[in-house]
Amino acid sequence: MNTLAGGQQTGQVFDSSHSPVALEVIGLSKRFGALPALEGVSFRLWQGSFHALLGGNGAGKSTLVKCVMGYQPADHGTVLIGNRECVIESARDAHRHGLGMVYQHFTLVPDMTVLENLVLSRLPIPKMIAWKKERQRLETLIAETPFRIPLHKKAGELAAGEKQKVELLKQLFLQPKILILDEPTSVLTPQEADGILGMLKERTRSHGLTVLIITHKFREVMNYADAVSVLRRGKLIYSGPLAGNTPAMLAELMIGNETIARIGERTRAEKGPVKLAINHLSADSDTGALAVDRLSLNLHGGEIVGIAGVSGNGQRELVQALSGQRKPDQGGICIDDLPYAATRREMARFRCNCLPEEPLRNACVPRMSLAGNLALRTFDRPGFTRWRWFIDAKAQKEHALELIERYRIHPSEPGRRIETLSGGNVQRLVLARELSGQADLLVVANPCFGLDFAAASEVRKQLMQARNNGAAVLLVSEDLDELLELSDRIAVMFEGRLIYEAPIAAVDLDEIGLKMAGH
Repeated sequence: MNTLAGGQQTGQVFDSSHSPVALEVIGLSKRFGALPALEGVSFRLWQGSFHALLGGNGAGKSTLVKCVMGYQPADHGTVLIGNRECVIESARDAHRHGLGMVYQHFTLVPDMTVLENLVLSRLPIPKMIAWKKERQRLETLIAETPFRIPLHKKAGELAAGEKQKVELLKQLFLQPKILILDEPTSVLTPQEADGILGMLKERTRSHGLTVLIITHKFREVMNYADAVSVLRRGKLIYSGPLAGNTPAMLAELMIGNETIARIGERTRAEKGPVKLAINHLSADSDTGALAVDRLSLNLHGGEIVGIAGVSGNGQRELVQALSGQRKPDQGGICIDDLPYAATRREMARFRCNCLPEEPLRNACVPRMSLAGNLALRTFDRPGFTRWRWFIDAKAQKEHALELIERYRIHPSEPGRRIETLSGGNVQRLVLARELSGQADLLVVANPCFGLDFAAASEVRKQLMQARNNGAAVLLVSEDLDELLELSDRIAVMFEGRLIYEAPIAAVDLDEIGLKMAGH
């Protein structure tokens, strides 16, 4: 195991010598066919600690915690809780042993309300439920958190950030002794992330809660973690205190000799003509409530316009209207001064590509292969068909292998079903499909969700290159740092309307924060 040295610890110091071991993993191994996902991983979590688990996409982080939770069976290895060996084969077993987890993929029942999802997650489920009492209990709990959640809404109607908050609230409601978080802040604003992580950090000190967090954000690691473990290609590279170490040293452990892409400079000084014109667009949510309210925006070729806002303010419905997943109720959309209805034919004609949020759900066929998903835009085009009627499987596979290698999708098996990939690799695959062709208009929502910093840098580099090549890029993101880094203009969306807009040189961060909160 490597030993880290030097640097300066910015988080709080935790003394493990006075704490018992809350959870210990010994020699955990897992293979998927010929692919080794974990190879003899061992580490300890000390009671009352805040422990970060780091690694690149496909390093084995999610597989490790899913094995601990009984979501997937390990091939070899032992899990000890409180120095006692435990056999965990299901979520019910994990709950009985005091384990809780917020997964990277949401686990809510879409047709149930938030209240129903939360109350019915408790085991055992009571035969009679006092709904009024449960609502009051949850409202009290929500008041202690840094965000607000609509208990009456159905889970399927929520935006990604809102679902993430419900998943976090569920675990606070269930009160586990050991809480595992898999990318819990990827679709939260920095303020929301600091609020929830600060609250959890305080609970590790005051209530003895033990937290294991998978994150790609070094700022969160340095500010909140006491200890860190690093995985690379299924092997444990380091496990120990965070004190005395820097992000650069952790990054080196995570990626080894992998090169980090530089985003590059804005080489296109002048923006082109208007590419996308949105005129007084209105669209309802799934419940019939007004989500996008008479929104107007012009997007030029050769520029990136960033849309900031707290999740649930109409961003999802706007992206769906632009990608053909939601029909606007009024207003119009034009590309190159021509009406645009976001059909597949029109998207090909105008070279408009889109990455919606939750790509496995909204931009993929989960049970289809990697090759099939990569070919969703091209399977019926010349070069991918035989005699104009039949799919050319060989050409499709060759195309898939080229994109898998270029975008470093892991595992590199074109025939593998996409639903078996980690969240970060699903994101890479959809980005590979949408960015690989020549696009004149890109609509992207939270493009770096679930990606490690190396992959996120590569994605941002690709977006900047598209912009420099003359493409118009609409970037909807809940990562304000990402918007500040990439955008030529930033607008804030609140309750379906654009209430602030400024070129990047004139952006006022304090004003953006106030506008995001509706002030």
